[in-house]
Amino acid sequence: MDPKAVNTNVTIDDFDTVLVFADQGQWTTPDPSAKDFNGNDPKYLRGTYHLTEVAGAAVSLNFTGPAIYLYGHTGPRFGSYEIQLDTQTIIQSAHGAEESTGPTLLYGAENLTYGNHQLSLKNLGAKGAEGNAFLLDFIQYTFQAAPAGATIRNVTFEEDNPAFSFTGEWGHNTSPAFSGGGTTYTHGDGATATFKFTGSAVYVLGDIKNDHRVYGIKLDGSAEQFYNGTSGCGGAFGLTCEQQVPILKYFASNLDQSEHTVVITNYAGVNSSFFDLDSVVVTVPSVYEPRQLADSGSPFVSTSGTATTGTPGTPTGSQSSSGSGAPANSNNSAAGIGALNSSLLLLLLFFSLFHRRL
Repeated sequence: MDPKAVNTNVTIDDFDTVLVFADQGQWTTPDPSAKDFNGNDPKYLRGTYHLTEVAGAAVSLNFTGPAIYLYGHTGPRFGSYEIQLDTQTIIQSAHGAEESTGPTLLYGAENLTYGNHQLSLKNLGAKGAEGNAFLLDFIQYTFQAAPAGATIRNVTFEEDNPAFSFTGEWGHNTSPAFSGGGTTYTHGDGATATFKFTGSAVYVLGDIKNDHRVYGIKLDGSAEQFYNGTSGCGGAFGLTCEQQVPILKYFASNLDQSEHTVVITNYAGVNSSFFDLDSVVVTVPSVYEPRQLADSGSPFVSTSGTATTGTPGTPTGSQSSSGSGAPANSNNSAAGIGALNSSLLLLLLFFSLFHRRL
């Protein structure tokens, strides 16, 4: 990592669809749409978490950057977990005498190559006197938004901005939880939203509900990446469970100064499933200097690469923002986060589940 560059910390909450849960049914969460939900609960970022007591329950994230940190909880009910970063695997424990009162760093890796990486976590359950549970709160990683000496600004485009063009039928919802107070949605099969921009990074934000399913995002000439917009939120996939506070649905960085195009497609299938678009945030640097991505068998710059537990230091010259993720392409660091294989895509497209739009 270049400590003099403009390094930005991206926070990925547990509800963000750039995270890939192998089986959402193995995890439980609070319901952000419940009347008694407290989104300001200091124990958890945004008041949400994913909790499992199932051995083998797993989640993964593709990312591009030189450092990553995973936060959850520790305490008597928690056990061991496996972390795989690219080709390297370690086993750690979240077991402790007393339960933590807030987010605790469970894994950190620094001195990574500036390239595409995959972090996978698997709950191992009890070892000896440990508990069975694992709790994921959020993940944070670092990417370079601009070179040394540059400045950046983030520009938000609300869903009704003329920079967007749409095909198919789209509706409009309002809520104080939405960015700008509004969001646009579709349940049309093949309905698209297209956004053109110039910047070094792009965030696509929207809400999430359990009548959402598969959507695809294509950046410029890269292959379309598929994501699962469904959350296991509220327990057994509660149909009314919704997180209206914008979650990250797509992220790409390391972009050059040319104009870029993002195309979002809703694959509604037989369920007429929904996709909601809240806003897009673009990082605009004063100077563009995309990094050459590393292609190495080891995730670390050298054998001295570190995995840590404890509170990580903030990288020199870093800034913070919410959201994260991305799809891979030789010209940018869009590491295909949440990309679904073809069999899972077909399953999600044709899985029949009653839904109702409130």
